[in-house]
Amino acid sequence: MLLDTASLYFRAYFGVPDTVRAPDGTPVNAVRGLLDFIARLVQDHRPDDLVACMDFDWRPGWRVELIPTYKAHRVAEATPAGVPDEEEVPDTLSPQVPVIDAVLDAVGIARVGAAGYEADDVIGTLTARATGPVDIVTGDRDLYQLVDDARAVRVLYPVKGVGTLQVVDESVLREKYGVDGRGYADLATLRGDPSDGLPGVPGIGEKTAAKLLAAHGDLAGIIAAAEDRASRITPAQRRRLLEARPYLAVAPRVVAVAPDVALPPVDPALPWAPRDPEALAALAERWGLGGSLQRLLTTLRR
Repeated sequence: MLLDTASLYFRAYFGVPDTVRAPDGTPVNAVRGLLDFIARLVQDHRPDDLVACMDFDWRPGWRVELIPTYKAHRVAEATPAGVPDEEEVPDTLSPQVPVIDAVLDAVGIARVGAAGYEADDVIGTLTARATGPVDIVTGDRDLYQLVDDARAVRVLYPVKGVGTLQVVDESVLREKYGVDGRGYADLATLRGDPSDGLPGVPGIGEKTAAKLLAAHGDLAGIIAAAEDRASRITPAQRRRLLEARPYLAVAPRVVAVAPDVALPPVDPALPWAPRDPEALAALAERWGLGGSLQRLLTTLRR
């Protein structure tokens, strides 16, 4: 089981009241909400291995270089040259992230990230390396591109918390989007994604993109058809695709999840007891983790 950790703690932050606080009054709703999420996931799905995949760089420079608008609207404010962009996040969430890191480490849940890459890329790499079934828990549709029935890779998409998850396999993708996992990245490239600052091809939405992929196989086939005056692509679609060639030349690399990121060694096995009980006890007292931490530890022991 691979967790898109930031996706889950954002969801916890907005789903758990900020009246959930540490003894000193600091909000810990994202911390406690994430611990409850993990406990529920382990209880319901019983994975042998679990990795909390982290965003060490939420807006990698190499993606921005290819498409400057990539996640540009999420930057809190202009920053001086050479200073990393800061993602605009709620003021009471940012201080909780180091606490999440420390608690996961003390419990012994594997936590992995890579400089210059997003959690999506960590998930893509671990999925590529996996020799057995993989469940990816995320609220980010970008990871639908990893769905692969032949390798038993599926996405568990939270509908309400993590108690209600939509299991996304190839049949779900075909029914909703008309593509399989491999085709989803091409569809996302054509359609674009305002939430990620990807413009897409103007005038080509999700349904048109799906029809083009059904007719021509993949993005390369669509471009080849647009360049072939004898093809059956409509004049308007041909014009739009040809005008978008500069975007289409770079967007697939931005949209695609990296499958080969260099990652540190990691033991993904779920612990049955805390790795560092003393540190965990201190964190529990300092941050008032109470029942959320105990529910997680009880679930792991079981």
